[in-house]
Amino acid sequence: MREKIRDVERLVHIRTSIQNIFSYLSGRDKPAMKADKMCYHAVVYNIMIIGEAANMFTKEFRDTHPETPWRDIVDMRNVLVHGYYVASPEFIWETYEKDLPPLLEQTERYIQELTP
Repeated sequence: MREKIRDVERLVHIRTSIQNIFSYLSGRDKPAMKADKMCYHAVVYNIMIIGEAANMFTKEFRDTHPETPWRDIVDMRNVLVHGYYVASPEFIWETYEKDLPPLLEQTERYIQELTP
């Protein structure tokens, strides 16, 4: 259910998942992530959580924060869940390096904005 009051909670889930990924990959490079199946799958799982949380935001929240590519984030989740066979470590690593740092910054800003 998409309730405005839960938007902050979903932002916290996104922040926690990004922090988990950064922790799992700290000190690792792409070959190390790829070689460690448990690490790789933990990263993928947390990216799926990010996408699911993004999918559950209210329309109002997404509309007032258009600088974040919500549709792309949800689509990434859908690819990982339904098109898992096309996901690759390269794809996951690129998401980690390019997409998650700005998403974490935006998420932190949104949490501060919505928390009284």
